[in-house]
Amino acid sequence: MKVGIPKEIHIGECRVAATPETAKRLGEKLGFDVVVESGAGLAASFPDALYEEAGCSVAADVSEVWNTADVVLKVRPPEAAEVEQLRDGQVLIGFLSPAQNETLLNQIAAKGASAIAMEAVPRISRAQKLDALSSMANIAGYRAVVEAASLFGRFFTGQITAAGKVPPAKVLVIGAGVAGLAAIGTARGLGAIVRAFDVRPEVADQVKSMGAEFLMLQFDSNEAGGTSGGYAKTMSKEFIDAEMALFLAQAKEVDIILTTALIPGKPAPKLITKEMVEAMRPGSVVVDLASEQGGNCEVTVPGEVTNHDGVHIIGYTDFASRLAHTSSQLYGNNLYHLLDEIGGKENFELDMEDVVLRSCTVVKNGEVTWPPPPVSVSAAAPKKDQIAPAEPAAVVEKKFGLFDAALLILAVALLLAIASTRDTGFITDFTVFVLACIVGWQVIWNVTAALHTPLMSVTNAISGIIIVGGMVQVGVSDSPAAILGAIAIFVATINIAGGFLVTHRMLKMFRRG
Repeated sequence: MKVGIPKEIHIGECRVAATPETAKRLGEKLGFDVVVESGAGLAASFPDALYEEAGCSVAADVSEVWNTADVVLKVRPPEAAEVEQLRDGQVLIGFLSPAQNETLLNQIAAKGASAIAMEAVPRISRAQKLDALSSMANIAGYRAVVEAASLFGRFFTGQITAAGKVPPAKVLVIGAGVAGLAAIGTARGLGAIVRAFDVRPEVADQVKSMGAEFLMLQFDSNEAGGTSGGYAKTMSKEFIDAEMALFLAQAKEVDIILTTALIPGKPAPKLITKEMVEAMRPGSVVVDLASEQGGNCEVTVPGEVTNHDGVHIIGYTDFASRLAHTSSQLYGNNLYHLLDEIGGKENFELDMEDVVLRSCTVVKNGEVTWPPPPVSVSAAAPKKDQIAPAEPAAVVEKKFGLFDAALLILAVALLLAIASTRDTGFITDFTVFVLACIVGWQVIWNVTAALHTPLMSVTNAISGIIIVGGMVQVGVSDSPAAILGAIAIFVATINIAGGFLVTHRMLKMFRRG
C-alpha cells in the first residue's frame, strides 16, 4: 500500500504533508511505501535528498504520485486539476473545509474516492494527537505576535534607560482558544501587558495562569458562550452590544489587538469595527487571524498588510505557512497518528463505528458522510443539579492484632526489667529514648508513602533534634551512651542529606532550561 505526498500548488503555501522524519516512520512503523513529488518539501527546507535518505521514492512527475498512491496526503484542499486525478478507492487526507466546500465533497464522491478532513477531528482526549487544527492554530498564534512585533514601533517589554523610559506594550487577545493562548504566551514572554477576552468564561483560569488579565463583561445574563463541541458560539444581540462597548474602550488603551474568533462552518464574526480602529493610537497594530474566513476586523484585507488611519492591519491568511518547517513537522505527526489510528498498512480500514474516524471521514467510497453525529466535548462545568453525589471515602480500619499484643507485652516486660535496676539516670535516658521512638513511629512511619516528600522538611527537623540529642550523649562518660549518640548522629545526618538532595531535585523540575 502506497502513500503519496504531492507538492502544494496553492499560491504561497510552503508546508508539506510529510517531512523526511514522519515519512520514515510511515514506512518503518506502519509499513507504507511512500512516494514524494520532487520539490514537495523544498519550501519548508526539506530537500529531496532527505526524503531519499528516509527511504522514500521521489517522483519527478506529480501524476506518478496521484496514479500510484492509495492514500494521498495534502495540506490545502485540492484544486480542480487535483480532483480530476482522484480515482475510485483512493483516500484523500488534508484540510478540506467540509462545511464550506459542499461542491468539493460531491466532486470527490463522484470519483468514487474517500476523503478525511483534518479540521473535523473531534476535540476529545483520545484524538488530541490527531488534532491538526490545534497544531496549526498554536503556530499561527505565535507567528501573529512575531508579525505584530515587526510592525510595532516600540519594545514589547518596558525599559528604563539613561536615555529615557519606554512603557511596555499593551496587547489585547480576543478569543482564548489554542491560537489565542499561544499568542498570550508569546506576548507575555516578550514582556507585554496582556489582556484577553472570550465568550466562554471557563477559559478564564487558563488565561490567568499564563499571566494575562481576563476581561469580564458587566452583563446580567446567564448566557453560555461555549458549544458542546468545545468552540465559541454566536451570542445574543444584547451580549454582542456589551461586547462591542468593551472592545471600543479597550481599543483606546491598548497598542496591539489580535483577533482569533472563528465559528466552524460560518464566516468570521466582525468584532473590530472601523470606529474601533480609528480610536487606536497611530502606530498601533491589529492582527486578524480569521482573515481567511473574512476577518474579524471590518477593514481587514485578506492576504495583505494595510494601514488605516495610522493603524497597521495584518490580514495574512498563511500564518502557519510562515513557519513552514515546524508546521510541516507537526502536521506530519498528526497525519502519522491518523494513519496509525486507521490501522496502518496491514489493517487499513475507515471504521465508521470509531467516533474519531466517523467524525473526520467526510466522504467514503463515493458517498458523502458529512456532517457527522455531534460529539460532546464541552469544557464547561456541569450544572449543580447535574453533579453526581460524591462517593463516601473508603475508611481503612486498623485492627489490634496478635503481633501488636506481643510487642506491647515485650515492651512492658522490658520496662519492668529496666525499672528493677533502680539506676535513676539510665531509667531517665531510656524513657526518653522509648518515647522518641514512639513519637517518631507515629509521625513518620504511618504517613502515606506519597506524602513522604512533602513532609521532608518535618523529617529533617526531627533528624536535627536527634543530632542535638546525640551530641549531648557523645559528651557523657558512659561508653554505651556515647556510642549510641554517635550512631544517632550518623544516621540522622544521612537522613538530612537525603532530604536536601530530594528537595533539590524537586525544585530543579520546576526551573526552566
